[in-house]
Amino acid sequence: MIAVGSPAVTNLVALTRALADDVDRLAFSKPAAFVYNPLAYARQPLERYLTRWGAGEREIVLVGMNPGPFGMMQTGVPFGEVSLVRDWLGVEGRVGRPPREHPKRPVEGFACRRSEVSGARLWGFARDRFGTPEAFFARFFVWNWCPLGFLAESGANVTPDKLHRVERRALESVCDLALGEVVARLRPRLVFGVGQVALDAVRRATADGVATALLPHPSPASPAANRGWAALAAGAFAAAGVEIPQQSLELAVFERA
Repeated sequence: MIAVGSPAVTNLVALTRALADDVDRLAFSKPAAFVYNPLAYARQPLERYLTRWGAGEREIVLVGMNPGPFGMMQTGVPFGEVSLVRDWLGVEGRVGRPPREHPKRPVEGFACRRSEVSGARLWGFARDRFGTPEAFFARFFVWNWCPLGFLAESGANVTPDKLHRVERRALESVCDLALGEVVARLRPRLVFGVGQVALDAVRRATADGVATALLPHPSPASPAANRGWAALAAGAFAAAGVEIPQQSLELAVFERA
């Protein structure tokens, strides 16, 4: 097995394969009763995302926390709401199943009909402002700090900050190393943590001199995000000096027609 940090890890695909093995060796206890590793069972669409949209350096990297039940846990793509991954990013592929699956949270892959609100908001914002994924990824890339999804016995989502301290620190050591390598490869001028947990990870993992900023999390658990996350995101980008289109050229043409 190749570990993250090995000289054999030459690109993002190799890095995610090494990261998948590294996190599989970790052990978790309640409240994390079920652990999903989409880097392993959703490898095909993930690697299509990385090879199609992850090559080269980027100006901005957006870092999420970890997979959601109806997003990356279904598609392997960060914030991977099914319809936007398939229809806008143009990514699809074979998705398997985790070894232990909660009956209330089955992995259905691209057949999943549930929408991941956070992913719909983030990728929907990118689509509405940039129009094409080519325009967005010319400047941006999206990564998740932790690749594992955690579920309680009830099927409720468990975020990494709720893990037991020793287990959380072991997870941080692996995921921080991978995030540091991603940032070193992409050489961005600015890295946004999507939510405070992700921002804390970014600040631990990145070298001195890499600028960081907070992008409010688009989760439906956030009252502020529910009042208009797109406006919050636009404000956060503006405050950090990141220029983004007011709307996509395609949308502007449509509105003038």
